[in-house]
Amino acid sequence: MSDTSQGNPRDLGPHQHAHAAPSTQQMRTVGQRRRDAEEKLEHHLQEARHKGEHPEAATEKEAVQPIAGQP
Repeated sequence: MSDTSQGNPRDLGPHQHAHAAPSTQQMRTVGQRRRDAEEKLEHHLQEARHKGEHPEAATEKEAVQPIAGQP
């Protein structure tokens, strides 16, 4: 009979590692990604607000600029 608990003392089984506390680097990475995502979302929300504020200005600007390839 072999006792599997006598194996590697750091080997905590196949599911144990999923519940371990994240490392400092992992926490920093998650925090940076979250900040980047929030900044990107805020930028998109501001663009959407400005687009909705002056729809006639955008239409006039598009009408004045010629389309490439047309005389």
